[in-house]
Amino acid sequence: MSVTLVERASSFLATRVSRRSFINRSALVGSAVAVGSGVDLLLRPGTAYGAVCTCANTACDCGSTCCAGFSEFCCSINDGYNYCPTDTVMGGWWKADNSSYCGGPRYYMDCHAQCGCTTGCGGGWGFCDTGCDGVTCGCGPDGCNSWVTGCFQFRYGQCNQQIDCIGRIVCRVVACVPPWTVDPTCTTTVAVDNSTAEMDAACWTSAPPSPPPPPPPPCFSPLTDCLVTALAGGVGGTGYGMVTAFGKVLTYGSFPDLGDLTSDVLAAPIIGMAATPSGRGYWLVGSDGGIFAFGDAPYLGSMGGQFLYRPIVGMAATATGRGYWMVASDGGIFAFGDALFSGSMGGHPLNEPMVGMAATPSGLGYWTVASDGGIFAFGDAPFYGSMGGQALNAPVVGMVGTSSGHGYHLVASDGGVFAFGDALFDGSMGGQLLQRPIVGVAADGAGYWMVAADGGIFAFDAGFYGSPA
Repeated sequence: MSVTLVERASSFLATRVSRRSFINRSALVGSAVAVGSGVDLLLRPGTAYGAVCTCANTACDCGSTCCAGFSEFCCSINDGYNYCPTDTVMGGWWKADNSSYCGGPRYYMDCHAQCGCTTGCGGGWGFCDTGCDGVTCGCGPDGCNSWVTGCFQFRYGQCNQQIDCIGRIVCRVVACVPPWTVDPTCTTTVAVDNSTAEMDAACWTSAPPSPPPPPPPPCFSPLTDCLVTALAGGVGGTGYGMVTAFGKVLTYGSFPDLGDLTSDVLAAPIIGMAATPSGRGYWLVGSDGGIFAFGDAPYLGSMGGQFLYRPIVGMAATATGRGYWMVASDGGIFAFGDALFSGSMGGHPLNEPMVGMAATPSGLGYWTVASDGGIFAFGDAPFYGSMGGQALNAPVVGMVGTSSGHGYHLVASDGGVFAFGDALFDGSMGGQLLQRPIVGVAADGAGYWMVAADGGIFAFDAGFYGSPA
């Protein structure tokens, strides 16, 4: 019966509120029904709307900013600073296109209270009881002229996915740069609500108090929009290709230009790329597990359109070119073609989410790597060490194995390189100023390349063949 009540209450609200506001409000009304308002609430839908409209019993009138169903800007409750306040964590994000404030996409990142206990979480519910998160539901500093703070149990979920018990939304960070450049735990899975494009707060547009956090540098790479997500090396180390989140492929040296996805409508951003052993094809993979094959790369199946517990974060191909694996952020492995499933970390607790993988030359094993540098070896992939449990200046974002299969390199978002087994350290960008974070790594047999989000290439004992940055 409770599902029917929620659906009918939600249907009533849907005619009166925006999409995101409707999601939040219907969730709150569902909670009200569940705790005992029951049939009486259903028979008087104005009461249900009023319970939500008054923003959890504040004295504001319907139609006020506080009752609009949106969270307050973080800068207004964070001494003017536009980042998540202390004791909060970024839980997810959405995008608004064509914002006049950013001259294009604008990004909104929800900051959730951290839970002091796990009471309430479990059974598929990811929010602790309101008494555990240390915040109070109400209006922001301008009262009814503010948006709300500490009210909504709602999560888009692309950030800090290793945290499965989280509190209410305290506020939202707003920026003109993608969320994964603000918090590296955020994935590129897109949620969109264009109705928020022109919402503003004075504290966001004015200068923050001193000392301000350093602003992100402008993006000077129109070919990539600073959204490069992966790099693949060509045969013989004489070229490389990179791909952006929107599916644009850029090739250099001998790496073939066989097409891309710039004219397609994507269900999810592209996050990975792998080349065929012949050098005459490549695959692209989306965060939803969708596979796109070009040249002599065969399509052997995908996870596109299927339910995933966590987004895909990387892929690797077999030595034959007739198979590939995908890895999800929870460590789940998906094998296609002649790629053998040799185990995974899916269903096991991880200190940090997975960010990439590499295959052994035999095709009988693979490594996966987490953002803390933890290495997990499967099949005939040997374990030579990791950065797990050690202090890192920046999170690890990818890995590549050596041609012998007896070593691997890890690369961090600040350009730091970590070599294990027979992998040689040929240099890094650690400690040097980068315009954009490093997002991928590839090997040429002797050395390695790193690529930044704007497409900048950094070559170490490997040939430089050009870049868009």
